[in-house]
Parts: sequence; C-alpha cells; structure tokens
Amino acid sequence: MNPMPELSPSLKQLRLSGILDSLETRNREAIAGKLAYTDFLALLITDEIARRENKKFTTRVRRAGFRSHKTIEQFDFDFIPTLNRAAIQDLATCRFVEEHANVLIAGQCGTGKSHLAQALGHCAVRKGYDVSFCSQTQLLGGLNAARATATYERRFHALVRVPVLIIDDFALKPLRSPADEDLHDLIAERYERATTVITSNLDLAEWGEAFPNRLLGAATIDRLRHGAHHLTLEGESYRAPRPTPEATKYSVAKRSKNGK
Repeated sequence: MNPMPELSPSLKQLRLSGILDSLETRNREAIAGKLAYTDFLALLITDEIARRENKKFTTRVRRAGFRSHKTIEQFDFDFIPTLNRAAIQDLATCRFVEEHANVLIAGQCGTGKSHLAQALGHCAVRKGYDVSFCSQTQLLGGLNAARATATYERRFHALVRVPVLIIDDFALKPLRSPADEDLHDLIAERYERATTVITSNLDLAEWGEAFPNRLLGAATIDRLRHGAHHLTLEGESYRAPRPTPEATKYSVAKRSKNGK
C-alpha cells in the first residue's frame, strides 16, 4: 500500500512536505526490516532534519557572497611552509567567532589571503553562523550608495549584526571621506560584539596609514587589533605566470625572383 496519496496533503499542511522525498524509500525499508513504528518515524524525522539543515546551509552560503567555493580542505599549506597550520586548524573550529575575536590576515598579493578568509567563512557557515563577504570597495561603496536611497541606517545595522563580516583587500584603494568614517563607525559598533575578518596587502603596522585622518585610523585599528588573531602569509604568488615553452623556431625560405 502506498501511503503517499493520503499523507501528502497533511504533510504539506504541517510544512513537512520534505518527508515525501524519502517516505516511499523509508516505507519499503521499514517493511523489509520489520521496523517498529517508532523506529520508522525516527528515520523520517532524521531525514527531515537533515534536509532542513542542508537547506539552511545552502542559503547561508548564497547570502555570504563568497567569490568562489574556497575551503580549508582546499588550502595548500605546503605552498606557505612558514604558516602555522595548527593555528589555522584551531581557527577552523570557529572558537574565535564564539569569542567575538577578529582575524587579521596580511601578506603579499597572491599568497592566499582571500582563500583563507573565505575558507574560515565557510567553516563559520558550517557551524550555523551567518557570514557576509565583500571587498572594502564593495562594502564602503554600498554604504555610500545607500545614502542616496535613504537606506543607510538599515544597511549599516545589517552589517553590524552579521556574526562574521569578512572585508577583503583592505587599503587596496585609498580611503576618503566619508568612507573612512563609515568604516570606523562600523568597526566601533561591532567591537567585542561580532567577528570581523580582514585581509590586506599592507603589513599590520601600516594599516592605520590607510586613513587620511590618522587619529581616526588609530582608533579603528586599535579596536580591530584588540584580542585579534594575526596571520601573515609570506611566499611566492599563487598567480605567478606559468613559464612559457620555448618558441619553436621555424626557418623561412626566401623566395627567389621567379617566385620559387
């Protein structure tokens, strides 16, 4: 007997329609294995929980705005042998998110800063945290554009509330007013309330110099650095050009006067 026609409307009404995806299979397993009704029900509930968690995970990844699917498992630690692998694995547990601690990642171009930041973001998503990934330009440009549509406060507070905010390429472009003030206000509001992950090509000691107002920069960086995890990635660029094969030399025959 197929129970789906009778159960389908009720499951949809209870917002449990996902159970329909595995109901027929589980029903056959229950009959073949002579499962008790409670065991059969437990299997269906477990399937529904897994389906909902997977849907939440997919939604969080989409909302995070990652540039690509970069994970800790894909990170090439051998490429940067000086990097403390144990420290990265500890960060992957996301205790830093629970502690509202920041992660500051510095290094030259192409050393994997963005990959590592996004990988930590993926770890946070797996743990159930909401994450937002953007470049400094996207972040501050979006806030400035929100002023024109009278949505600045809503956008600003959405950024304040997100548990993990990842700002990529800090100080790649110079900060100008009011962008420097926006960044300071955002960091000040998130201070000891939420986690901010920042990548930059500048050495950590130079971050304050990115602000035209040095006093504002000092106040911002002081909050970022307090209790933060500092990572410096040193090494060759992942994006170094591939060596080109030697060009094949072709001999060119000279044409004679008669064209031969």
